[in-house]
Amino acid sequence: MNKLASVPKSSRGEISPAEWEARVDLAAVYRLTAQYGWDDVIYNHSSMRVPGEPRKFLMKKHDLLYTEVTASNLVKVSMDEDLDEKSGVNRPGFTLHGGVLSARSDVNCALHVHTNIGMAIAGLKVGLRMVSQQAVRFYQRIGYHAYEGITEDFEERERLNRDLGQNRAMIMHNHGLLTVGKSARDAFVLMKHLIDAADIQLRLEATGEELIEIPAAVCAKTAEQYEHHDAGRGSHDWAAYLRMLDKIDTSYHN
Repeated sequence: MNKLASVPKSSRGEISPAEWEARVDLAAVYRLTAQYGWDDVIYNHSSMRVPGEPRKFLMKKHDLLYTEVTASNLVKVSMDEDLDEKSGVNRPGFTLHGGVLSARSDVNCALHVHTNIGMAIAGLKVGLRMVSQQAVRFYQRIGYHAYEGITEDFEERERLNRDLGQNRAMIMHNHGLLTVGKSARDAFVLMKHLIDAADIQLRLEATGEELIEIPAAVCAKTAEQYEHHDAGRGSHDWAAYLRMLDKIDTSYHN
């Protein structure tokens, strides 16, 4: 039996406005991920908790390109099931996202990528250094997870969740990056800043010169400022990202 629940055109009217908005936002995250070049053909994933159904979440079908994802072809899955490609859903993506959303009731959206920049920072023992304003967003707000192979064993969920803790992001050693947020906007913007922070650090380290580390007190102050920013004026940038997408292709709304 196919356990996936995509939305046939005839039943879209039965989807609550809140779920439809969540679907559009998640489809936008996939399209933006492709636009910024963070996608990996059909691999990597983003997820969104279904409003009003806290034990269910949305993710893309396994075989779709990011540029093919729309609000209606996202699939709804239960985080309490055990799904794999036989059901049309990517097993590692289901394992990671189902585990994170199950453990963190404050998280509604998660984003995971395997970009070269992310992989490079994930291979450094030093981790993310506080050498840019982008990095300071994650001061004492980022976890690290040791590489255990392809993320398809449910037993790894416990360790993933332990290492993520209550943080906003996680560097998965030798693997990639993960960001989480209350909204699609939060998870996406955090990923943009984390990739930018990694890129800046790698460029600086490549010079071989001594780097200017931001003092701990300034990091703590700025990280708190960013949290207020995200809860206030920062939230307005999501509409701008959607306008940017609409100038390229509006089909993610469908």
